[in-house]
Amino acid sequence: MSETGFLLFQRILSAVQICLYAVFLAVFFLPFFPGKRKGKMAAAFLIFALVYFIKAMTLTPVSSWLCMILILVLLIVFSGYFGMDRKFTLFLGVLYFSVRNLCILSMQSINFFTSRQIVREGDEVEIIFRNAVLNCVLVEVIQICLFSLLLYIVYRQLRKCERELHAKELCFLLLSPVTGIFFVNIIFQILIIVTEDIVLNLYDQYPVLAGAVPVTALLFYAGILVTISSYRQMIGLQEEKKKYFVEEQQVRAIQERMQQVDQFYTGIRQMKHEMKNHLTNIQGLLRTGNYEEMEQYITKIDESMGVLELDIKTGNAVTDVIINDKCKAARGQGVRFHCDFCYPDSAGYDAYDIGIILHNLLENAKEACDKMQSGERYISISGRQKNKFFFIKVLNSFEGEIVLDEESGLPRSMKSGETALHGIGLSNVRREVLKYMGDMDIRVKKTEFQVTVMLQEKCGGDRL
Repeated sequence: MSETGFLLFQRILSAVQICLYAVFLAVFFLPFFPGKRKGKMAAAFLIFALVYFIKAMTLTPVSSWLCMILILVLLIVFSGYFGMDRKFTLFLGVLYFSVRNLCILSMQSINFFTSRQIVREGDEVEIIFRNAVLNCVLVEVIQICLFSLLLYIVYRQLRKCERELHAKELCFLLLSPVTGIFFVNIIFQILIIVTEDIVLNLYDQYPVLAGAVPVTALLFYAGILVTISSYRQMIGLQEEKKKYFVEEQQVRAIQERMQQVDQFYTGIRQMKHEMKNHLTNIQGLLRTGNYEEMEQYITKIDESMGVLELDIKTGNAVTDVIINDKCKAARGQGVRFHCDFCYPDSAGYDAYDIGIILHNLLENAKEACDKMQSGERYISISGRQKNKFFFIKVLNSFEGEIVLDEESGLPRSMKSGETALHGIGLSNVRREVLKYMGDMDIRVKKTEFQVTVMLQEKCGGDRL
């Protein structure tokens, strides 16, 4: 192979490298794109490819640092189009370049050894160029395989992370990859030094560095994985804290509502004691012939008793309160509400556990109905005991699309403009179900959402 052919090969290899790394960037971002992804993937590919092709074609040498910064800026600018948080977009971009640079630096050591074995074997110029081509192809194939593996491992660590980052979280996550990028840049600055007609290779002078540098790069990569893993654990702890906080708030709300109901029942008992006085007053009005005032008096008594009456009776005070409250709220919004729920006749169930399940299921159903713009809105709940199992089923109408999370199998929350506590209702239900070694089944039938919960009776429980 001639020198001209070798230079042409280098240009072609450079173009192939740019395209391959642009594809890797687009594929790395792809799982985090919401909605339609083809256009977003193409945009990420073009951002990387255009910047490096412009660098390759320009007559003025452009620093790789400048290219990296420009690509990161463009990714952040297009984060709105991608549907991603800007901080998370920056984090993904820095991760990509850090892993890429660490991989390229590690391959310099392999290139150092393979070039000595392959390139320097030939005596003729054509053979040397041919061997150089073979060495370049070999190193590039190994580099692509290694890079794809390392990037995939990072993706596996990232897929459970939140999509929105706070400034402190971003700084924590960027520490290791940014340090790795600086390390790679420093090594490349001193790896090959050209002074007049002399070319000095750092590995030729200090062969031990050919092994030490890849090990250091691997440690930086391990640091990146440990940082992401620590962040994931922190997220998990925060999520658990939120779930327990929500559950505690729900139990507290149920207890407060129970106190109100107790007061209502106390009022009913008091009214029974006072009924003789009421009858005496009515008889007095009747004897005096004051029928109009007597009618008003009876109406007030009826209204007072009506406020204290629960429409739905389930056999338990806790579930009575929850279902009646949700029923009134739903019917107040024009939602048809049907209930066929009977509390299990067993001491193996805790009323507050079942109350949390009912509260979350009915609240989710009500919110789904509230968002409907057309069609019949309805909620149906049933609860039946079969031997040692208790089944709860909630059906509700909905509009739109249900997106199931790949990991949990639960629908992703599509709510916006709410606090960070939203979207964990069904996960709370699942946790309560696991207390009873039960199961939860979610099914979507066209415009109907169905959740079925199976609870297994505990032994030695105390019924509320």
